Amino acid sequence: MTTEQSIINYIADVWLDGDAEGLDAQLPIAELNIIDSAGIFDLVHYLQSDFRITVPLREISPANFRSVDTIAALVERLRAQGESVR
Repeated sequence: MTTEQSIINYIADVWLDGDAEGLDAQLPIAELNIIDSAGIFDLVHYLQSDFRITVPLREISPANFRSVDTIAALVERLRAQGESVR
C-alpha cells in the first residue's frame, strides 16, 4: 500500500465514517474542513506511529497538511532525514 493510500484510508476511517469515495490525494482536506486543527494532532500521532517518524512541531503547518499529497511528501521527507541521521 502506498503512503498516500494509507493516509486516505486513515482519514476515511476516522473522519468520514469509512467512506473514501471522492477522497483523493489532491483534495484540499484543510480547506474543505474534513479535518479541523485539533484533528491535525490526531493525524500527526497516526503518522508518527504508523510510519515511525517524528514530526517536529515546526512541520505542523497548513502547508504540510493541505492535502494527502502534501502529507505524504512530509512523511517521505522526514523518513529520508531520519535515515540520513542514522
